[in-house]
Amino acid sequence: MSKHDPHAGGELPEVNFSEAGGVRYLHFGSEWVQGSMRISAPDEIDLEYVQRMMGWLLFVDPDTIAQRHAMQLGLGAAALTKFCRRRLRMTTTAIELNPRVIAACRLWFKLPPDDERLSVILGDAAEVVAHPHWRGCIDALQVDLYDEEAAAPVLDSEDFYAHCRSLLTPDGCMSVNLFGRSSSYERSLQKIVAAFGSQAVWAFRPTREGNAVVLALREPAHPSRADLVARAEWVQQRWGLPAIKWTKVLRSID
Repeated sequence: MSKHDPHAGGELPEVNFSEAGGVRYLHFGSEWVQGSMRISAPDEIDLEYVQRMMGWLLFVDPDTIAQRHAMQLGLGAAALTKFCRRRLRMTTTAIELNPRVIAACRLWFKLPPDDERLSVILGDAAEVVAHPHWRGCIDALQVDLYDEEAAAPVLDSEDFYAHCRSLLTPDGCMSVNLFGRSSSYERSLQKIVAAFGSQAVWAFRPTREGNAVVLALREPAHPSRADLVARAEWVQQRWGLPAIKWTKVLRSID
């Protein structure tokens, strides 16, 4: 176990699933939902906050997306991994600490086998971001690291976010899931700002469930609202994500 692992010296949580209304939910041994999949549309993104983790699409040239590299820290129910690999045709790498989660995604959540553009790696996200192997290589870094209690991010230090920034390409972006209604949100946001700079950080309003997705760009970007809306219309038309709504609930924190 890694030194940051809350289960060091013990067992990683059990992984199971439930189903309701045509949706399959992933759980880590508790009632908290750690991911979901519409059974009739396994490659689509079901949860609203997970859709917002794709907000980096508003800041890149759509014609370059298939040439880019996405990385997920925390596999969850593999919604982001499947969407980036299958729908966006990106090179996609997922890092997951718990082998049970990987097995569950392959058994229950239609995660395809690894191929020349998909790698699901059993590993420690803290070690991965600190290692030079992917430094400057990741265009979209999607961070969703919660334990079975879902109280606060497992990795949430300024050093961690600085390492995340070092992985990004010059126009790369990190999207991170925080809880906007918890006391940890402001502290986490301050750490991200310290690592990226306030001019590079954008934040969504919290969803009804309280998830607040924050986007942090490798370098500051200040697109006009008209440009954001135009990009959002393209994203929504092309991939069915509710990107036009994003522009109404996304703001620069600077």
